[in-house]
Amino acid sequence: MICPRCSVDDDKVIDSRAAEDGYVVRRRRVCNACGHRYTTYERLERRRRLVVIKKDEGRVPFDRDNIMRGLQAACGKRPVSEEIKEEIVDSIEAELHREFDREVPSREIGERVANRLREIDDIAYIRYASEYHSFRTIDEFVEEVTDLKGRTRDSKGQDRLFEEEA
Repeated sequence: MICPRCSVDDDKVIDSRAAEDGYVVRRRRVCNACGHRYTTYERLERRRRLVVIKKDEGRVPFDRDNIMRGLQAACGKRPVSEEIKEEIVDSIEAELHREFDREVPSREIGERVANRLREIDDIAYIRYASEYHSFRTIDEFVEEVTDLKGRTRDSKGQDRLFEEEA
């Protein structure tokens, strides 16, 4: 690999880990010339490419960068690390390749991103949902926030409906 700091092609792998889905290998490297440490990812190249069916019935090749851009926009200045965002994109991509043969509706991708964001950050979820659901009125937006507010996280971080004591 070429070092991102000094552009020398002389490094050493100091740690390798397989991701949960088995399609990605994360490697920590150190440049032998300048000592800079950096991370690289290797992804399995898939023979069959997924095609995304857009709302207007148009079809475009699946691009994981589109998911990442949506996450970046939703998370803005929220405390969501780049590693978490990468893990979300990796897991969604792996799920889509497992569950869909050739074509996947964009709605399916959007729902999966929204569900992941709901689990990790309420504000990022609302930002994403406001774009994804294309709220037409403030009432629709308030209804979504109220629904989110009516949920609480249990000790395992899972959403459950908040039940008021009578």
